[in-house]
Amino acid sequence: MNKHSVKSFTVLLLGWLAYTCCFAVDTTNKTHATSAMLQKVTPAVVNIKAQIKILDFDTYLRLQRENQLPAPINGDIPDKVSSTASGVIVDAKKGYVLTNAHAVRDAQQVVVTLNDGRHYTAKLLGIDNPSDIALLQIQSKNLTSIVYGNSNTLEVGDRVFAIGNPYGIGQTVTSGIISGLKRSALGIESLENFIQTDAAINPGNSGGALINDTGELIGINTAIVLSPQRGGTGIGLAIPINMAKSVMEQLLEYGNVKRGSLGVGVQDITPDLAASFDLPTSKGAAITLIMPNSPALKAGLKVGDIITQINNEEVKNANDVVNDISFLREGSKATIQILRDKKPYKTTATIWDPKKSKAESVQMNPLLYGVGLKDFTQYDPQHGDVKGVLVVSVEEDSNAWQSDLHPGDVIVAANKKKVDNIAELNKIVAESKNSLLLNVLRGAGAVFLVINAGS
Repeated sequence: MNKHSVKSFTVLLLGWLAYTCCFAVDTTNKTHATSAMLQKVTPAVVNIKAQIKILDFDTYLRLQRENQLPAPINGDIPDKVSSTASGVIVDAKKGYVLTNAHAVRDAQQVVVTLNDGRHYTAKLLGIDNPSDIALLQIQSKNLTSIVYGNSNTLEVGDRVFAIGNPYGIGQTVTSGIISGLKRSALGIESLENFIQTDAAINPGNSGGALINDTGELIGINTAIVLSPQRGGTGIGLAIPINMAKSVMEQLLEYGNVKRGSLGVGVQDITPDLAASFDLPTSKGAAITLIMPNSPALKAGLKVGDIITQINNEEVKNANDVVNDISFLREGSKATIQILRDKKPYKTTATIWDPKKSKAESVQMNPLLYGVGLKDFTQYDPQHGDVKGVLVVSVEEDSNAWQSDLHPGDVIVAANKKKVDNIAELNKIVAESKNSLLLNVLRGAGAVFLVINAGS
């Protein structure tokens, strides 16, 4: 080896050593930073033990799945069961603790144990089963709370940590990344908008914290997806903190969560629909139905409009519309951005309570409320050329249902007046007071039905 070769080799060796040293120092610094962050955050994550009254066999089966309880012997089940879960202190001064609703549902007593061993009997301030969020309160000094993050800014690949008490073995921290966002249609909760992570989440982790790499709370760990063999799949699910915080605020202010409604039916934009509507992307939700007297109708929305934003938050699919509107309380405003004929429009809707709207609709139209109708023209061997109104659906327990009106019936007369279409029927109904006489074709025959407003 000549002098030039020796010199070049020496330079390369020194460069490699310098890189290795820098990498080692950088890795060490990151490890120390993570440890320091976790030391600040972990005191805010607590263990929850609930004594739950067994109301029925289904309750025991639910708790059996969640707490790895033994199967009932000869159908015998205990009167109460101890459930173990986790929680997160979100307000140190007031002692507020967020957890999962399923962890404390039907609980007779809830005990919260802090990271330092102190334990307190907790007060249940509120519970919301559809979102699986519950709010507890403990009376204690020197608590540590956790800082809220913003779950709307998360991206797949972000590093996360899950903190909880799996299997009751003690506080445990696992790490991973965000594997997916806005997971829904899993059949776990009524409202689903989960963060998916590969950080290990096990029974007992429910209600614990999912944090980002700076220690901010971005989710409440809630479930795992099991394989058919009941083994782990590396799929953990957490409720986004923005969603959980919205529920908590309603529980604190009102003691419950009253979900609003826009009064629309929506569906995802498939590639075929995007092509048909000549849309640049498949993001958004297409309006397929607008209910009478609904906020959507009053706001000027139409079937075929594409919802792209609600309150400045992007709408990617129909589930986004359901979730965004569901966490707006009755009477609140929603700014809705749409595309109509490829042109952007913006409107504001005042969200209604679907239960109250139903009562109002029943009061406005007690005779035919809950009846789906369609104009009908067809040649029938028994009846000849038939024009009338086809009954498409009848809501159970409605006045029409109680009067024996059936889907498939064809209304040909109302109050002894011939009816050819829905407009003519509605006019007669509007003139009616407390009852409506219908002549309907049913199969090969015909019958008279009387619908009473008070039936």
